Amino acid sequence: MKRSILLASFFLLISCGGNDNYFPKPRLYPRVAFPVKSYQSFEETFCDLAFSYPTYARVVQDKYFFDGKPLDPCWFDLEFDTLNATLHCSYLPVENRAHFDKLIGDSFRLVNEHNKKAEYREDQQVLNKNGVGGLLFEVDGPVATPLQFFLTDTTDHFLRGSLYFNAKVDPDSIAPVYAFVKEDIYEMLASFRWDTE
Repeated sequence: MKRSILLASFFLLISCGGNDNYFPKPRLYPRVAFPVKSYQSFEETFCDLAFSYPTYARVVQDKYFFDGKPLDPCWFDLEFDTLNATLHCSYLPVENRAHFDKLIGDSFRLVNEHNKKAEYREDQQVLNKNGVGGLLFEVDGPVATPLQFFLTDTTDHFLRGSLYFNAKVDPDSIAPVYAFVKEDIYEMLASFRWDTE
């Protein structure tokens, strides 16, 4: 009996030795199941514009803006429910040159608000085959919206978009989803046109 206890104690002591350099496993992020890329046409009656958007996103018209109605019926969200992201889009008709300058200024002001937390910002000119132009802003860092854009014909139409994630902003954890959704936004911008016929 003593021999068994002594032998068990010996094996117990040997098993406790070994690697003294224990490190906890790094925190991991959940795996994201990306949907298959496919697109459909934006055919909403509340907007006179057209573009391609993903079949896994849904269009939701904005009904409220703070305590009132949106400034135009063509305010909508593209909701990527499975990816926990939303692209907020707001349209306004251009009234005159001063109004156009204000819309451009507001767009830059809203992007500049993220400069406090941004590590880097890249501005890209947009000009597609339909003659629609604008600017795309990519903001890197722990910011609320990593991608914003505006599209305009400079005389009649102005559309602004902002991508938000419905989670705490951690650039490393949202990077794969952001890259996936960014491709969809590029498709939207490339196919966008003012559908005023």
